[in-house]
Amino acid sequence: MSASGNRGGRNARSGRRLVAERRNAAPAKSSRSSGSGGSGRKSGRSRRRTQQRRRGGIRGAIGAFFRFIWRIVFGIVWRATLALVLILAGATAYIYSTLPPMTELVDGRARGSVTMLDRDGNVFAWRGEQYGGLIDTETVSEHVVNAIVATEDRRFFRHWGISPRGIASAIRINLREGRGPLEGHGGSTITQQVAKLLCLGVAFDPDEWETEAEYEADCRRGSLWRKIQELPFSLAMELRYTKQEILTIYLNRAYMGAGAFGVEAASQRYFGHSAAELNPQESAIIAGLLTAPSRYAPTSSLQRSQDRAAVVLGLMEEQGYLTAAEAAEARANPATLSEAAEARAGGYFADWVMTQGPDFLLRETTEDVIIRTTFDPRMQEAAEAALVDVFENQVREGSEAEAAIIVMSADGAVRAMVGGRQEGTGLFNRATMAMRQTGSAFKPFVYATALDLGWRFDDLVEDAPLTINVPGSGPYSPRNYTGEFYGTVTLTEALRASLNTPAVRLSEEVGRDLVRTVAAEFGIESDLALGPALALGASESTLIEMTGAYAGILNGGSAVTPYGLVDLRLVGDTEPMMGQGGGIRERVISEFAARQLTYMMAQVVANGTGQRAQLPDRPVAGKTGTTTSARDAWFIGFTADYVAGVWMGYDDNSPMSGVTGGGLPAEIWRQTMEAIHDGIPPRPLPMIDPAEEARPEPIEEAPGRRPDIAEQILMEVLGLLGANRN
Repeated sequence: MSASGNRGGRNARSGRRLVAERRNAAPAKSSRSSGSGGSGRKSGRSRRRTQQRRRGGIRGAIGAFFRFIWRIVFGIVWRATLALVLILAGATAYIYSTLPPMTELVDGRARGSVTMLDRDGNVFAWRGEQYGGLIDTETVSEHVVNAIVATEDRRFFRHWGISPRGIASAIRINLREGRGPLEGHGGSTITQQVAKLLCLGVAFDPDEWETEAEYEADCRRGSLWRKIQELPFSLAMELRYTKQEILTIYLNRAYMGAGAFGVEAASQRYFGHSAAELNPQESAIIAGLLTAPSRYAPTSSLQRSQDRAAVVLGLMEEQGYLTAAEAAEARANPATLSEAAEARAGGYFADWVMTQGPDFLLRETTEDVIIRTTFDPRMQEAAEAALVDVFENQVREGSEAEAAIIVMSADGAVRAMVGGRQEGTGLFNRATMAMRQTGSAFKPFVYATALDLGWRFDDLVEDAPLTINVPGSGPYSPRNYTGEFYGTVTLTEALRASLNTPAVRLSEEVGRDLVRTVAAEFGIESDLALGPALALGASESTLIEMTGAYAGILNGGSAVTPYGLVDLRLVGDTEPMMGQGGGIRERVISEFAARQLTYMMAQVVANGTGQRAQLPDRPVAGKTGTTTSARDAWFIGFTADYVAGVWMGYDDNSPMSGVTGGGLPAEIWRQTMEAIHDGIPPRPLPMIDPAEEARPEPIEEAPGRRPDIAEQILMEVLGLLGANRN
């Protein structure tokens, strides 16, 4: 069995070898039988194998080349990356070592603020850069934090200061909207925005920057290099400060529009209360300001600000900071401005007050200053309302005419000021800056001079043709507005009808130099005309000068310096650094002369050119003024309580049509003063009673011997000696 089995195995192996040999031999046999054809097939296979070897060699070579390049690139990249990481780490470590404590960064203003209080102690205006004081994430309303995070950086509490996703998204949006990749949306985190607010730690250097505005513009500039610089600074802040501290810097340092820096200042500025009390809708307005503070400031456009706040409320609801019901309620009851912010009253007054003290305490202050002023919001509102009403209802639509109003007390304390029809700050103030011809509004100072020299209100003056030869100019012949002459009139009648020739005659008789002196002492500091036209208001003056001069008539003949600043102190101090810079000054004319002049001016309103200024419940004294071709129209007058002046005209000095001082200016004056005196008991004007001051009838001499000349001389000498003894 074994032998047989072995043989079977060998036979099987021999059979397999035989089959293999036959298989190998078959192509050879076929090749031999086919002749040269077999040789061709063999050669084709050889070529294919050669081509495959060649192709494998090319591919291998190319692959080897790219692998070589890749090794080079990879080596460069990882080394460069390592170098950048080391540089970034070094820069971050350096910046980290230079960062000060958080409390030193919350107030980055280069200038201080000026807060103005009205006569009742309420805030009505701000100037400079206002900072409301330190507020942090613990003391501010939680709605503010939520609104800012939801709007500016929803992943703020989860990233390390940089958000690549946010930057990529911002670039995509900018490109889609046709801007540069870094123009518009910046994709900055709150940490990066704080880095920008800190100007990457670079302080303002006056030697490098001409103005702070240029410095701040450079800090806000967006560029690739700026983004690269922000990277280590942001990382350093994330390492140096907590998230709450970074957010605190942001809450205190961000500009919020209208000169307010920080959430607390903005809350006080717009809503009149602390940021700790902000509700969701107010917080949404605050957060909305961060995108474009000037555009979305509620004092600029409340509707635009509220629309932006509605978007913020939607983001707060979407991210779970507000429920749907809370968001709906906030949208249904949008935030509104405080009474002071809404009124926006006193812009011209506040600008003027800023010129009433030293620059280092006002316009260039680095401290926070509080000023008490003479400003009265109720009077300001009355003046503004009167101006609007007259221009809307009595002036043709589209007119570019302007007007100015000033209200003051008899001591020169300015209570209200309107410098033009446009509201705002930093505007041309026609009440204090515009030099305009005064016209007949100047005549009271001619009569004041005469009355102080002994003339009386009932003395006579001639209204007849008059010609004065002016050296260098030729003959000057004044004429009345009506073109007629009225003969002999009293001083009161001449002023009541605003006659021109009597005013010139009187000025020439008392002396032009003396008239100029009296006017200047009353506060008209502008250059006064030298010729006879001085009496008719050929000189230029400002409304505040003229109104202040009339206040001197009201107070009994003493000059005043118009003032608005009562006292000034630094925030935190209890004692003022300086007090008022104006008020009643020296006497210019006698009280009796002032009382006579007040009576004469009262007749102007009662029966003369100023009748349109009459008030229903109290006497008024005043004077109209209209210059050549009605280029300027004035009405200035007073009651026993207040004096007010109104000017109207065009800025380019072009003529007005059909406007005189007794027309629209008197109407504006009447509406203003009627509202101002509402609730104030009527008082009589400080003027004479003409019946009591009438000239006594001449006493007839008793019959008998008249003293001779020697006796008269002796009596006069004795009288003089007696007068000297007294």
